[in-house]
Amino acid sequence: MLFLIDADLPRDLVELFETAGHEAIHADHVHLGAAPDESIAAFAKTSRRCLVTGDFDFSDIRLFPPREYWGIVVLVIPYGVTGAYIRQLVTEFLDRNADVDMKGKLEIVEVGRIRVRT
Repeated sequence: MLFLIDADLPRDLVELFETAGHEAIHADHVHLGAAPDESIAAFAKTSRRCLVTGDFDFSDIRLFPPREYWGIVVLVIPYGVTGAYIRQLVTEFLDRNADVDMKGKLEIVEVGRIRVRT
């Protein structure tokens, strides 16, 4: 599966996805580090990548209808948490979705809970 890691998340998440057998790039690596949400979403769509972000704007299905994307994963990240916490969220997502096609889905990931919207 192909993933785009949003600029609000640590760059080392790319390695976590690749270790799980996926291809991932960070928004910074494709010059989208300071891009508006619409540009990030457009890149994810045209490159057929599932977007992984901590930006709750992407959970608004009126702005970003899941059916139009290759998947949107929104991580619930409380203020002040460490990179280890974020890696735990991503690991839970990857463990649950190892062989799942994310196309057309929005997943909101919290520790111990994943909500799915199609």
